[in-house]
Amino acid sequence: MSDTAQQRSAQQRSAQQRSAQQRSVEIFDTTLRDGLQVEGVSASVDDKLRIAEQLDLLGVDFIEGGWPGANPKDIEFFRRAASELDLTASTLVAFGSTRRPAGKVDDDATLRNLLEAETSAVCIVAKSWDYHVLEALKTTLDEGEAMIADSVEYLAANGRRVLVDMEHFFDGYTHNPEFALRALEAAVVKGASHLVLCDTNGGSLPNDIEEIVGQVVRHVGTDVTVGIHCHDDTGCAVANSMAAVRAGARHVQGTLNGLGERTGNANLTTIIPNLQLKLGYECLPEGRLPRLTAVSHHVAELLNRAVNPQAPYVGSSAFAHKAGLHVSAIARAKDAYEHVEPEAVGNGTRFVVSEMAGRATIQMKAEELGLAMDGPAVNQVIDDLKRLEHEGYHFEAADGSLELLMRRATGWEQDFFRVESMRVITDELPSGEFGTEATVKVWVGDQRHVFVAEGNGPVNAIDTALRKALTKYYPALDRVHLTDFTVRILDAGEATGAVTRVLLSATNGERDWTTIGVSANVIEASWRALEESIVHGLLHT
Repeated sequence: MSDTAQQRSAQQRSAQQRSAQQRSVEIFDTTLRDGLQVEGVSASVDDKLRIAEQLDLLGVDFIEGGWPGANPKDIEFFRRAASELDLTASTLVAFGSTRRPAGKVDDDATLRNLLEAETSAVCIVAKSWDYHVLEALKTTLDEGEAMIADSVEYLAANGRRVLVDMEHFFDGYTHNPEFALRALEAAVVKGASHLVLCDTNGGSLPNDIEEIVGQVVRHVGTDVTVGIHCHDDTGCAVANSMAAVRAGARHVQGTLNGLGERTGNANLTTIIPNLQLKLGYECLPEGRLPRLTAVSHHVAELLNRAVNPQAPYVGSSAFAHKAGLHVSAIARAKDAYEHVEPEAVGNGTRFVVSEMAGRATIQMKAEELGLAMDGPAVNQVIDDLKRLEHEGYHFEAADGSLELLMRRATGWEQDFFRVESMRVITDELPSGEFGTEATVKVWVGDQRHVFVAEGNGPVNAIDTALRKALTKYYPALDRVHLTDFTVRILDAGEATGAVTRVLLSATNGERDWTTIGVSANVIEASWRALEESIVHGLLHT
């Protein structure tokens, strides 16, 4: 090959590489730090390790593990991660901040902890808003710039890939663009690989984000990757992140399921499929996107923070269709009311059934469940739905109970166990507290068992007693546990004699379901929902 042909071939390869880079977006997950700042959410070190494994299974580029040195939990996490995590797709990142004002990098505790975490990449947060430098740090703008430059130079010299989160960047750029750009330049000159523009207050709108990111991309050129980190205080974190990508950002930070302080962070379970399915960007390794729903729900389960049923792409209602025009249209053309194939993100089409259901809807639901139902069985289901929903049942919200009702219409009866009787006693203890004890008499096959258990309430006591009887025969029951328990009064005018509806949600770690019980006796209503939940769990676990 001639020198000219070789040069032309090299130029073509370089152009192809640039094109591939332009159509790919790095995903940086901050669930293990930002996601744990939600009120009521906590994770043990074991939980964090399991979540990191799930994120690697999904294939995100970076997993931010936390702030080493900030607390004992994060210290232990990075220590154990070095030996226990075998990441194949993701890079673990330690998070910290720049050196302190007027300090020295070689004796700065935060920077030292970042190095001791022994991750190949680190992410440091830096002040890019002059207001914060002057008022929060109480130092000069020159020192603020030097803090960034010194920290990046020190970490890079110690062999670390350095990403810099420019805190409050959009506020800073709006108020003093000259200093905001100086902050960026200080990081780039000293070897930062990424400049991440943060909408820390979450108050920006997509048009502002797109305009400012575009100006930054043009200013810094192609020697550094520009990223985006959005909070959701205006409800625009997903839209803002996508606007940044349109403007040239090639690195997106966010959390799984949008977890984060205040109103949350940019939701990666929405951003990733939006970018990949709608705009054609490569965000995950090939074949990983169908894992999105399962990983989303698995992480939610580990954090005891259920996925919003109406969450785009991964919610249980994302591709659910209620009886009526939508269902009949889908019977003819599946994509009539689905903007993507549910299977592309690991979800599935679901038909919601209520007393308004017709024969076609019941048949489609039966096919979804893999049930063979003839005409009489379908009619039986319709009659049962109308009668029970008139009594206060709500099968649209109780998919587990609906499946059992449909199975019984075909002649099926569960043979896992049979409860002979159940009794609950609640006593006031000498301490003034209340104690609850449940006795359950149950048959498993031809074996009769009597179990007594205490609980922190009647439902917990009954559940514990029944599990004592069944776990010996069905060890998989250990994987089935309650995720939510909702009680609603249906006729408040009857006061304490009102009919009560109980919805009980459960999971086995792979699928979620809800069962229902209705009675004027709240214990009976709870028992009916609990019994059906356990039957459904045994059926599918």
